[in-house]
Amino acid sequence: MGGEELKYIQEAFDQNWIAPVGPNIDNFEKELAAYLRVKDVAVLTTGTAALHLALILLGVGPGDHVLVQSFTYCATANPVVYLGATPVFIDSEPQTWNMDPELLEEAIIKLIRQNPSNKPKAIIPVHLYGIPARIDRIVEIADKYDIPVIEDAAEGLGCTFRGKHVGTFGKMGMISFNGNKIITTSGGGVLISDDTGLIEKAKFLATQAKDKALYYQHTQIGYNYRMSNIVAGIGRGQLEVLQNRIEKRRDNFLFYKGNLSGIKGILFKEEPGEEFFSNRWLTTILIDPEITGTNWEEVHNALEKENIETRPLWKPMHLQPVFEKYPTFVNGVSESLFNKGLCLPSGTNLTDEDKERILRGLIRCFNK
Repeated sequence: MGGEELKYIQEAFDQNWIAPVGPNIDNFEKELAAYLRVKDVAVLTTGTAALHLALILLGVGPGDHVLVQSFTYCATANPVVYLGATPVFIDSEPQTWNMDPELLEEAIIKLIRQNPSNKPKAIIPVHLYGIPARIDRIVEIADKYDIPVIEDAAEGLGCTFRGKHVGTFGKMGMISFNGNKIITTSGGGVLISDDTGLIEKAKFLATQAKDKALYYQHTQIGYNYRMSNIVAGIGRGQLEVLQNRIEKRRDNFLFYKGNLSGIKGILFKEEPGEEFFSNRWLTTILIDPEITGTNWEEVHNALEKENIETRPLWKPMHLQPVFEKYPTFVNGVSESLFNKGLCLPSGTNLTDEDKERILRGLIRCFNK
């Protein structure tokens, strides 16, 4: 926590705004929209809820196809299945680790050739680990075939491509405020769009789709997805320290890179070009076992014994048992990343002493 959250929480208690409405929600949405430079946003209980509502707003349902980045967390794909639609998984390209635009277009062409009714209803690229996708090319392809884009920017708050915030390029976007993100509301997310009509409809659906009437009337199914006024207060306090969080995460990356890049067989995830700006949500490395003589799992286990937590990279969705029956367009990139990658401790509260201790542990792994 940054320290200012309690001020907004106390305001909610003082004003007796405890329910999922109130000034903190209104102001958090205004502040987020201003930061992201979009017309409107809807703050919700989770980022997953935002994706679910976005798909509903696009009319996705049983029998539809949705193109989804494979190298991601399951929350990107799950809402597609909630609606009875078919996720079609698209592999990554090696520079950003995100959706490969060429495979994306290949998938669109193949699906349409099989049957014009198979034309995808949506495309969900992900800005993974705080590195923007090649969103310009993805949107260009999407526009060519008239398919809306929903950006999963769960890990991307503060990231930009050519100076524009990720999550704001597509028809809609999503950011997560889960407890592990660069700022948090303990749990929460936001749906983003320049289409104010879509955001108003999302807010309506997120509050159980209650019609405007003196009595409770519902003409369509709704959801209990609206963020609470207290949680929004936490978000307002967190938003005030976002820039500091980004600077600290980027400092973490520079520390690891500066001290480990000299070890052969370790590769760091770089920003592919000056048009990419990363919040460095997590610092990740690729370990080549043939050069280093060790692999990510051995490094993970050794550091765990020293009470230092690391994690493997995401296991691609097309390799997950729950999604194995769905169509895939793969090139081997995400599977290779999963087999070699490790996420290093990247919290904004890491002290210099913490980082030195982690560094010593890592060096021991590679100098054994």
